[in-house]
Amino acid sequence: MLGEKRQSEIKILKEIAEILNEGTEIDSLLKEVLQKLLHITGLETGWVFLIDSQGAFRLAAEEKLPPALTADNCRPMCKGDCWCIDRYNDGRLNKASNIIECKRIEDAIAEQRKDTNGLTHHASVPLRAGKEKFGILNIGSPDKTHFSPEELALLESVAFQVGTAIKRIKLTQLEQETALAAERNRLARDLHDSVNQLLFSLSLTARGGAEMTDNPEIKETFSYMQDLAQEALSEMRALIWQLKPRGLENGIVCAMQTYSQMLGLKLNSKVKGVICLPGKVEETLWRIGQEALANCKKHSGGSTADLALTVDEKTVAMVISDCGRGFHYRENDIPSLGLKSMKKRTEAMNGLFKIKTEPNKGTNIEIIIPLEKGGK
Repeated sequence: MLGEKRQSEIKILKEIAEILNEGTEIDSLLKEVLQKLLHITGLETGWVFLIDSQGAFRLAAEEKLPPALTADNCRPMCKGDCWCIDRYNDGRLNKASNIIECKRIEDAIAEQRKDTNGLTHHASVPLRAGKEKFGILNIGSPDKTHFSPEELALLESVAFQVGTAIKRIKLTQLEQETALAAERNRLARDLHDSVNQLLFSLSLTARGGAEMTDNPEIKETFSYMQDLAQEALSEMRALIWQLKPRGLENGIVCAMQTYSQMLGLKLNSKVKGVICLPGKVEETLWRIGQEALANCKKHSGGSTADLALTVDEKTVAMVISDCGRGFHYRENDIPSLGLKSMKKRTEAMNGLFKIKTEPNKGTNIEIIIPLEKGGK
């Protein structure tokens, strides 16, 4: 017969495994696991940092943090260095650690911020699946300065489960993105083979009709139909390019130049550094660039845009600008779905999205994306 304590641990792992097996969204999954873990173990506080390959972190989930750490929308948890992240990044934190004094709590006390609720220490456990690491699980309780080996073993088991679930979700997302790309390619082929050809035929028919009549009104009608067909054909070709960027195999700058020509824009490009980008980064920049150039064509009132691409060992920066109408812009109030899409794509790559614009002073869009080690 298993001891009572061992049976309790198995129950905890089973309940958490059930949550992890059903989850499909990482942040909400981490929140639910934290709640369940704290409830079952009787511990009080927990939080999870997700950390990318460059060492940049974000607070992905938290449960019952003291007021000293939740002030200003958890700002003390979202900036600055701390010992657990430093140890994780330099490789010293490779198993459950007992116990780390919390630098963020110490800073709060030193700065005489709000109540820390007696929290002074926490256990830190890396989230990993095999050799791949994703972040840190931190657990603490008021006035608790020591975790037993059994408690650390349990936390490490939970962390392994969480790491495996994160890996599963990431692989699923990659599979979905691959399937979506295949569907985009299929749709692009169908559009090219059907609608694109019909519009081309309509344009030729309208031109023929205009040439066959001497009636000025009928001739004007046919000419108008031809112009509409040509405009629709240009829009369709641009859409096909968005679905399947056939020029991207020659690099993003070539693709952007070709797309600009299709839109009727002159694109001045400037490149600094060697352009050898990971496929996902290049496609993200391409999609953002398409949206930005389309906006230039539709809204700037000009016929020229500028592209600057800068690549170094750690980041790639893309700036697309024009000298057109510009618009009123506030950082927390993005005015269009297109701009929101660009921001969302950038942040999905852990990147930074910036807009600088004013009425009648043009628009400058800057995208900065970190490059993973090894160019993956």
